[in-house]
Amino acid sequence: MNTKYKIKITCKSVLYHSPVDEECFFQWLEKIISIKHIDGVRDELYLYFESSDIPDQDLRELLSFFYRYKIKNMNQLSLFLNDKNKKWFYEKPKGYWHKKVFGSDKK
Repeated sequence: MNTKYKIKITCKSVLYHSPVDEECFFQWLEKIISIKHIDGVRDELYLYFESSDIPDQDLRELLSFFYRYKIKNMNQLSLFLNDKNKKWFYEKPKGYWHKKVFGSDKK
C-alpha cells in the first residue's frame, strides 16, 4: 500500500464496454477531488484518499461510480460513514447503494 495515504479502496476486474467507456471511467475518477492518487496492478485498480472524511458530493460520486461499473465490494465505501452523512448515506435503506454498502441488516 502507498503509505502516503490513509485510505485505499480497491476496484477489481472492472469491465469496460468500449475504449471510450474506459476513457470516461478514468476521467470520472479524476473529477473526484478526494481521490488523491490512482494506481493499479494486473486487474486491480487502487484509489487512495487522505482521510475517510470526504465531502458528500465525492461520496455520492463514488457510490454512482461503483454502481455504474458494477465494482464489487461496495461495502468498502462504508468506511466513509460519519455523523455528518449518516442521515442520507446510512439512514436511507431504500437508496440504490444501501444494501450493497451496508448489507441487508441495519447496524
